[in-house]
Amino acid sequence: MKFTDLGTGEGIGANCQLLEIGPFRIVVDAGLNPRETGNPSLPRLDSIGAEPDAIVLTHCHLDHLGALPVLGRLFPEVPILMSLPSSMLAPRMLHNSVSVMTRQREELGLGELPLYTHGEVERLFMRVIPLKFALPRFLDKGGDSLEICLHQAGHVAGAACVEFKWGSERILHTGDILFDAQRHLAGAKPPKGPFSVLITETTRGGATRPEGFSREDETMRLLETIEKTIARGGSVLIPVFALGRAQELFCILHESRNLLPKVPIFSAGLGLDLAEKFDEITRKTGLVRFRSGVLRDLKVQILERDLRPGRSPRQGIYLLSSGMMTESTPSYVAAASLLHDAKNTVCIVGYCDPDTPGGQLMETEPGGDFLFDKLDYQTPLEAQVERFDLSGHADREELLAYACEAAPARVILVHGEEASRQWFLTELEKALPGAAVLIPEQLRAYDLPVA
Repeated sequence: MKFTDLGTGEGIGANCQLLEIGPFRIVVDAGLNPRETGNPSLPRLDSIGAEPDAIVLTHCHLDHLGALPVLGRLFPEVPILMSLPSSMLAPRMLHNSVSVMTRQREELGLGELPLYTHGEVERLFMRVIPLKFALPRFLDKGGDSLEICLHQAGHVAGAACVEFKWGSERILHTGDILFDAQRHLAGAKPPKGPFSVLITETTRGGATRPEGFSREDETMRLLETIEKTIARGGSVLIPVFALGRAQELFCILHESRNLLPKVPIFSAGLGLDLAEKFDEITRKTGLVRFRSGVLRDLKVQILERDLRPGRSPRQGIYLLSSGMMTESTPSYVAAASLLHDAKNTVCIVGYCDPDTPGGQLMETEPGGDFLFDKLDYQTPLEAQVERFDLSGHADREELLAYACEAAPARVILVHGEEASRQWFLTELEKALPGAAVLIPEQLRAYDLPVA
């Protein structure tokens, strides 16, 4: 087997890997780097070389999906495999990406944007092959056969671990994985080892959870924070990823709706649109537990368009994307109207890249100045900023335990900051002394004998 990381070589962006298993060439994921815009955000697709035999998508977050139409343009005949829920979500995610890039073209003057068109997205999905979980699909080539099987990975709707079988060899790519069940989604069900090669994400390698931690306790702490904030006359901003975290938070608020203070809940954009898709996936597959009636019960209102920096909006709960408060998104604009007032609270419920506004906000000391560069507005941070561990990624101890149970001969560490990968490298070398553990360099082809 050969493995080549075509992504950024560090961090979580532009996820894309080339796996050469016997005679088969498989590309796993094709994402965009959220730290970049335009062509620099793309993985190194020009380094793939000969036409692959298949493209496999693990899930629909843009750091895994966002460059798929560009990859599809390069190889217009190659089949694209993904789970059935992902095939229902991906078109909406990519159409939204086209709209965002079209706006960025005008704002930033980048002539290469958008990187693809609405028409290309539509044509791409004419050759997508939706797969059911745990039901293998076979590729045949020159008398040889490769088995590909998707397994539920938790994380978000449709997320998959990808298992490859070639002869007596087994290779598992975890994708992004969460073992805990969420309100709207069951936890991961990865296959048991042993594996010749385990390719694992490492997102949370740099953070440990306190003893006695539970997701349920974090949820209760979030609800108590909302209640206290509203009681003192403030508003709550919860920045969320439009795919997954938004729907999970809607479910949490819905479950507790009779206990929370009666204030409006505001939302906007892609997270609301995807709620309808989640309802469809629930009805057609049963793989998600989310109905659009949740929004009606909560009486969710569309975010007001007249938010202004430094001017407090209506009191309420603001459940808005993006989760990292990326510039020009609803959560970014709402934060600019809330941070100046000590009665308000910003509740961070997921991962924030340190270079994004959300990451920068978490590093800002109370009373320190926070700059909304896109809005040309600066304010002292008077609002409370609280962090809640409701991540869609497994914690490092869980992933380490799974890797040990999987008993791989080789481990490849992907999708994590350098410190996160180094933690896994150190711990796996101690826990699996007979295994070869690798942090791959970008564009370097690693020859990994699997026999």
